[in-house]
Amino acid sequence: MSVILQDSIPDAQSGDPRLPGTQPCAPDDWLRVDETYAAQMAYRLQLLHDKPTAVLCEHPTAGREVLEEALHILPGLGFAVSGAQITCPDRRIVQIDWAAPLKTLGQVVQEDICIMEKQGAEHMLTGAVLCFPANWRLAEKINRPLIGIHAPVPEYDENIARRVQRLFDGVQVGRPMWRFNRLFYSDADLHQPYKKVDGDVTPYIRSERQCILRLPRTDAVVFTIHTFVLHA
Repeated sequence: MSVILQDSIPDAQSGDPRLPGTQPCAPDDWLRVDETYAAQMAYRLQLLHDKPTAVLCEHPTAGREVLEEALHILPGLGFAVSGAQITCPDRRIVQIDWAAPLKTLGQVVQEDICIMEKQGAEHMLTGAVLCFPANWRLAEKINRPLIGIHAPVPEYDENIARRVQRLFDGVQVGRPMWRFNRLFYSDADLHQPYKKVDGDVTPYIRSERQCILRLPRTDAVVFTIHTFVLHA
């Protein structure tokens, strides 16, 4: 376990977090860097090394495309991209591995990245780098539809599922959307595939900034998650 706390959550994440609650997102604002960057990245690297099958499922085509999209906006966030390498804000140098694009991104950005592809009437989870899950496990959700992924969420009923599916169907290239959640947790650990519960003691706020964008070539939808944890 690693306790990594932000000082605060963005003001935009202080309102009503009810599903689906989406808002427009600037085309270059689906990745962010905050004050915990170095600490969160050190934890991500540890998880990718120690638990690769639990936190990573590569997608060779859409994964490569989302990496390409990220490389366009990383310089504006304090990264340097030169040839086949990325210099990160914490001065680490990451080699770009086009054969493992999601692993590359998992070593560079704070966001978890999920790739969703339309199969039949629903979007399915077909690839992800998921270092900081909140009560769900990648191995159990891969190749499952949205409603199956959200099975542990009580408020995610059929009505919400339809609205979220319409959102995924309607998101347009170059016009991403974002939403957030905000929950109270007993444990500050960012990696919680099984939520840790200590009676009614919940001294931490966990809030996810979730962005939804469409890739122009593969038409896949990318769902990114930037996790904030702080004292309540």
